[in-house]
Amino acid sequence: MCEVVEWEVVETAAILIFFSITTLVVLLVTRYWIGNLEKKRQTSDDLLAWLKSTNERLDDQSKTIVSTLNQSTKALNERLDNAARFISEVQKNIGEMSEIGHDMKELSEFLKSPKLRGNIGEQILKEILGQMLPKQSFHFQYAFKSGAIVDAAIKTVNGLVPVDAKFPMENFRKLTAGRDPEIRKTASKSFLSDVKKHLDTISKKYILTDEGTTDFALMYVPSEAVYYEIVNSPELFDYAQTKAVLPVSPMTFYAYLKVILMSLEGQRIETEAREILKIIRGIQKDYIEVQDNLGVLSKHLTNAYNQMHQVETRFMSLGQKVQGKMGLLEKI
Repeated sequence: MCEVVEWEVVETAAILIFFSITTLVVLLVTRYWIGNLEKKRQTSDDLLAWLKSTNERLDDQSKTIVSTLNQSTKALNERLDNAARFISEVQKNIGEMSEIGHDMKELSEFLKSPKLRGNIGEQILKEILGQMLPKQSFHFQYAFKSGAIVDAAIKTVNGLVPVDAKFPMENFRKLTAGRDPEIRKTASKSFLSDVKKHLDTISKKYILTDEGTTDFALMYVPSEAVYYEIVNSPELFDYAQTKAVLPVSPMTFYAYLKVILMSLEGQRIETEAREILKIIRGIQKDYIEVQDNLGVLSKHLTNAYNQMHQVETRFMSLGQKVQGKMGLLEKI
């Protein structure tokens, strides 16, 4: 953009200067001839009048050109000021980008340490699990009886799912950064070897069914590019299956946790349903007991009513007998 502005400035200035010089030369030549003609008086009055008229027109054109040149110069100065401000902003942004690039380079150098990368991977894993699952459904830095410590263990109905967040990146960096085919080929072989060794370690150290784990484990790969490099390799993918280790990236790990979350929700609903069923069964038992008690009470009430009716009948009969005897006494 700066080059375009400079070229327009040069082109416009050159055109204006050319017309200004041309007009000035014609004006000077005309005035020179007018002066000579007035001195020598050798030219007719008509020619002199024409030359004067031409001189006046040239004066007017010269004034117009000068005015246009002034306006154009003002506009060009404004554009140059804007261009200067733009260039200043660009230079400022370039300086900021240079600082960012320097910081990114320092961060890249800082992250070359496998331990630091591992710590960052573990922290990201912790954030994902904390966002997706209830706190009571997973453990961090879960320790086995053997002394091995896995980065995370997720509680499921079928047992603990071990999750490893450490991953070797050195040879993958060489694979992606290399330009020479031979270097890339060597780095690719080394990368395959690194992944296989890591799969072996996870399978051996963390899949411990006798300690309550599932019969598989998760290998958390913190980079989508590295993950797709693994799953797109039939050799690595098949090898991971033989070791019962499932590679997951940040995206696929989210999907897997969704499934686990649904399973946990189903388990919670099942547990609550069992509790409700237990309560209902308790109520049913109480209902039967109350029903039995009501039956006994009903029998007692029926017996009492029958006894009362018998007593009442006997009482009425006794009353009639007494009345009969009283009649006999009155006759005596």
